[in-house]
Amino acid sequence: MCGIIGYIGTKEVVPVLIDGLRRLEYRGYDSAGVAVVCDGAVELRRSAGKLSRLEDVIKLNPITGDYGVGHTRWATHGRPTEENAHPHRDCTGKIVVVHNGIIENYLDLKQELQRQGHTFVTETDTEIVAHLVEREMKDDGLENAVRRALLLMRGLFALVLISADDPEKIVTVRNGPPIVVGLGDGEFFVASDIPPILSHTRDVVFLGDEEMAIVTRTGVEFTDLFGRPVSKATQRVLWDPIMAEKAGYKHFMLKEIFEQPTAARETILGRVSQDSGKVFLEEMKITQAQFAAIEKVTILACGTSWHAGLVGKYLIEQLARVAVEVDYGSEYRYRSPIVPPNTLAVVITQSGETADTLAALRQARQGGACSVAICNVVGSMATRETEGTVFTHAGPEIGVASTKAFTSQLVALYLLGLRLGQARGVLSPEASKPHIDALLQLPLLLEQALKLAPEIEDVAGRFHTRTDFLYLGRGINYPIALEGALKLKEISYIHAEGYPAGEMKHGPIALIDERMPVVMIAPRDAVFEKMIGNMQEAKARGASVIALTTLGDEKLRAILDPLRDVVIEVPRAPELLTPIVMVLPLQLLAYDIAVRRGCDVDQPRNLAKSVTVE
Repeated sequence: MCGIIGYIGTKEVVPVLIDGLRRLEYRGYDSAGVAVVCDGAVELRRSAGKLSRLEDVIKLNPITGDYGVGHTRWATHGRPTEENAHPHRDCTGKIVVVHNGIIENYLDLKQELQRQGHTFVTETDTEIVAHLVEREMKDDGLENAVRRALLLMRGLFALVLISADDPEKIVTVRNGPPIVVGLGDGEFFVASDIPPILSHTRDVVFLGDEEMAIVTRTGVEFTDLFGRPVSKATQRVLWDPIMAEKAGYKHFMLKEIFEQPTAARETILGRVSQDSGKVFLEEMKITQAQFAAIEKVTILACGTSWHAGLVGKYLIEQLARVAVEVDYGSEYRYRSPIVPPNTLAVVITQSGETADTLAALRQARQGGACSVAICNVVGSMATRETEGTVFTHAGPEIGVASTKAFTSQLVALYLLGLRLGQARGVLSPEASKPHIDALLQLPLLLEQALKLAPEIEDVAGRFHTRTDFLYLGRGINYPIALEGALKLKEISYIHAEGYPAGEMKHGPIALIDERMPVVMIAPRDAVFEKMIGNMQEAKARGASVIALTTLGDEKLRAILDPLRDVVIEVPRAPELLTPIVMVLPLQLLAYDIAVRRGCDVDQPRNLAKSVTVE
């Protein structure tokens, strides 16, 4: 959740830290701070609120330094105040720490340290790290003091520390939340994500759990928590740094909505053959025989990725004829799930670092499942812990509300379903060809769907003052009702609920009146007539209907009132691709409503891009 940046090199450190924090703003935060070392002393500046307030603090009271760390905080322990903002110091003021995660036994440690004479000035769990390291500092270096302190700590955390008593050194540790080390030309970086590093270097190393990096001006040493050397591979990030900028769009979210045709195309290309009908997923250690033996698929995910998993259930069951269950990662880990032999666990995570999803993955693997990750980040934890990965080539997604990551996940699930169906012998290459042809046409369909943007902006103008929305869908498009409602909630703060349309009469219909718009996903498919029945039931209770239907279908216009209702005609698509095409107008609707309501679209309140702690 929190943003971390550390730098040591030849540049003036403060501008590097501030620029890095700005590129991490999308993760969500409520305060920010930096600490630098100069002439043997630590200088620290912090502020509650947005990064611009920290910049004002630094302008009023400038600092310079040779190396340092920066942090954007999303409050877990303690209020979002300047006092609680990171970085935090020890009693001497010479040891500084920034932290992402939660230290579960911090209260016991704090009480012990207080009895030993340590004075605390914040409400955070992070501050105990600085005091523990202070207590453990001897003459064997900051890294060994950190190792001794870690023996006493429980929880999931990423730590970055500096000490004026052990100069020209940054020590970082991972135990859960991600840490990336950037390898530049005479300079080195530590960060919680890739974007703040990209403008300086594309060569990165991802720390694994229970690993440490000791960063100096001459290089980086990687060890485990006991000081034993660890061999790490350098990854080359292929994203263009410009991809992480707004490129003329008002918001990152809008830019990423319009990048979806490209993201879908990149996720498909090189993985299918129109001639042979075969699907190629090269990042797999799972053998053909293992795929052929799969008898159950368990999809594990959170948030928008969970909605992708629900669509994936329809795709995989239809294409591969194997039973699929979809579980929240946060729920799976707290029950005793049954993992039959020949189970495939599929984890879906944009970042590859979602804590609950990773914990669920580990539990499934302990039960004997083989595993596949659908992920957007090369080298992330999920990709390292699974036997195979289907990478979504969406590029960096900065907006907190997921858009292109979601549609790329659906494409990846389609490919996985085809591959599994072929391996199980229930889908021949010849039968796969129409699916492959449809996938290759998908980017064009998405481009056509995006041309609805002006029309949807008008719809937002009509409905942005409403306080409640109901989204309904059936079959493979039911999860899109959930996703459309989630997007509206996330960025406009309007209450919205998604339901299977057949469940409307089992409760939600009691909420419908003339003040509630009902968004209905009604492509011309096998359940189209049933959706018409649901529309008429909603209209009979005074609702305004916003209907998404197939281009060229006039039936809905004949039954809906143009003064109260809206019909949005979406490009015609094969049934299994309708969720991908239908979700784009819903993303645009949520975006336009949020903009009209004056909401912070890219950084909605209380949300973080990657939920790397429970």
